[in-house]
Amino acid sequence: MRLRLIGCEVFSRLAYKAAAASDNTVDMIFTKMQSHTKPGQLKAEIQSIIDSTPEGYDAILLGYGLCGNGTAGLKARTLPLVIPRAHDCCTIFLGSREAFQEHFGQTPSAQWYTACYYERLGNWYPDNPLDMLMPGLGMSYRELVDKYGEDNAQYVLESLKSESSIDFLTYIELPGFDNRSSREGFKKHAAREGKKTRFIKGSTRLIDDLVNGRWNVDEFLTVPPGMEIKPVYDQEHIFGL
Repeated sequence: MRLRLIGCEVFSRLAYKAAAASDNTVDMIFTKMQSHTKPGQLKAEIQSIIDSTPEGYDAILLGYGLCGNGTAGLKARTLPLVIPRAHDCCTIFLGSREAFQEHFGQTPSAQWYTACYYERLGNWYPDNPLDMLMPGLGMSYRELVDKYGEDNAQYVLESLKSESSIDFLTYIELPGFDNRSSREGFKKHAAREGKKTRFIKGSTRLIDDLVNGRWNVDEFLTVPPGMEIKPVYDQEHIFGL
């Protein structure tokens, strides 16, 4: 098959490695991580790439989860779309929804990191705090300020901080992609934040299966031409049609 992958740049290394070992021909284009702070703009950017895809492909692969509704409403025009059934990229880095429930089911808002994030951000947190994505709100702090004003946005931010009793930060270890400097940097970042560290095993399985055309219906939604992605907001299907 000849496939076009549109994905977040945080998955670029995983996707290139999977494509190098695949029988499929996969052309790739990636969006910036920072695009996630504005889900509406992310959706428009992805849809534009979908619409500009030339002829000759068998399917378009989406390397995203629901991502704050950034993929809700995306529409296939002439080719099927294939997307993992995941709320966000944490599930994709862990390799399954079951792994997400195991490690984050009781603490879904717990902060987590990977070497891929550090590589793309160049740091363990956004350079500009205005661009922080507010957990559970689907918008950035900047958008909160624009919509509700500085005082109200600050109140929301402080409320989120005060309600958090999570005393650890999680590092998802990716086989073949970690290095000593990123791990040590993560430990130093956790120490500065006054947090404990938790290391858990991740997996490239979902990206590998996406690239190789192993689209199990339980783990991937295939959107026929003319249909659009609709969010379900459950823990099993995530997406519908």
